[in-house]
Amino acid sequence: MKTFSRRAALALGGAALGWGAARKLGNNLPVYDGTQRVGGTPSSATVMNDASGLSATPIHKHLVLQENADDSLVTALRRELAEAAQQGRAVNVGAARHSMGGQAIPRNGTAVTFDNGAVELDSANRTYRVHAGARWSQVIAALDPQGWSPAVMQSNHDFGVAATFSVNAHGWPIPYGPMGSTVRALRMLLPSGDLVNCSPTQNTELFNLAMGGYGLIGIIIDMIVEMVPNSRLLPQFEEMPASDFSTAFRAAVDDPAVTMAYGRLNVERSSFLERALLITYREAADQSDLPPASGSGWMSHAASRLYRAQLGNETFKTFRWWNETTLGPALGGGAATRNSLINEPVATLDDRNPDRTDILHEYFVSFDAFGAFLEACREVIPASYQEFLNVTLRYVAQDDQSELSYATTPRIAAVMSFSQELTARAEADMRRMTEQLIDRIASIGGAYYLPYRPHARVDQLDTVYRGAARFAAQKRQIDPQLLLRNNLWDSYLERL
Repeated sequence: MKTFSRRAALALGGAALGWGAARKLGNNLPVYDGTQRVGGTPSSATVMNDASGLSATPIHKHLVLQENADDSLVTALRRELAEAAQQGRAVNVGAARHSMGGQAIPRNGTAVTFDNGAVELDSANRTYRVHAGARWSQVIAALDPQGWSPAVMQSNHDFGVAATFSVNAHGWPIPYGPMGSTVRALRMLLPSGDLVNCSPTQNTELFNLAMGGYGLIGIIIDMIVEMVPNSRLLPQFEEMPASDFSTAFRAAVDDPAVTMAYGRLNVERSSFLERALLITYREAADQSDLPPASGSGWMSHAASRLYRAQLGNETFKTFRWWNETTLGPALGGGAATRNSLINEPVATLDDRNPDRTDILHEYFVSFDAFGAFLEACREVIPASYQEFLNVTLRYVAQDDQSELSYATTPRIAAVMSFSQELTARAEADMRRMTEQLIDRIASIGGAYYLPYRPHARVDQLDTVYRGAARFAAQKRQIDPQLLLRNNLWDSYLERL
């Protein structure tokens, strides 16, 4: 029962949501998950997709590299870069490719997947050196027996460590900013084939461009990342009017005893976004004999089924809110280790409906703009016919490093989960709703997150990410042949 409060609550809305079988959008557009050979020559025979199931993209080839982060890996990558340059093709390196709009897929190019989990601890410096392709599950497995924990990671452990840095992802420990703020140094292969060392103080410009640069600046080889002691934590739950959440959340962030915190909003249409739940974690008095990090329990899977039961059913949405605010805290408010809380696979939330796909949005607003954010969501979302299943609220400290920063001030991050029909009508409706939300949130100084569906207009990206044109100009200087490309570049940044 101890895992219920976290696993049956945070896992239900924080992260992206699983892969399915081949799907169709409308009647004419086949969509393939993963990488599948569909016949023909290599340049037209391989299709790669991402977590949305809506980003089927032709690629030239897909390579999986398992070399250690040494000369053999660098040599293999230089060979691929040289071949791509000769053929005029793009290259992109990824891990789980869990974005939702082809941000990790090179159209007609070479897709490289890193598959190496090497992790080396340096307890004296409270850091670990990690292969770029290592998944967070492998990091936890290496750190946990030695009493350590990642300082910041994504909310699920399936994703690659360098990929987290490259999309500037954040977690829910406080008072941190994006995961990139915990990276001490990295080695990166530039499009020229030069291997460079980067850090906040060495080749700083390259470091800041690569942090949230979506693999467009260079190929990360390995990284040195901060870790913190693992600990036993106790949760506290507080339900409140949504209008009071930003004040309560700010107080939690400012409380040095709080090490992890997140929030939730109710999604019933009758009282849409009127109630909030704040969950905070503090260290327990007893820190002896910490158990090994656990994985998903049966309660997580049961909660996932409840999450799915909300689809088109307001009664279940009400029941789920009662479950999170009343039953869950009563049954599962006990202690859990920090590593157990973050050791959750995204597969727990896998969508088994072949006619729908899970779509994420994420918006970042300052604490004083949270009320206006709620008003915008209440006016825009119910007017669509999208099924809105969850919103999780997290804290992100100000990020002055990334050129494409979404947190130019301390922000509340709102991660939203929708279930979308696999029809052309639903896709058009999602685009319309997304554009409206971005306009409203940009008007209050907020930002939207780039790894999801490419529904924003180019002018919206230019408005929200004021460094985007400068990023594009610097990328052209570093990569004049435009070897490192993806859909984010092709659809947006190239046009700035």
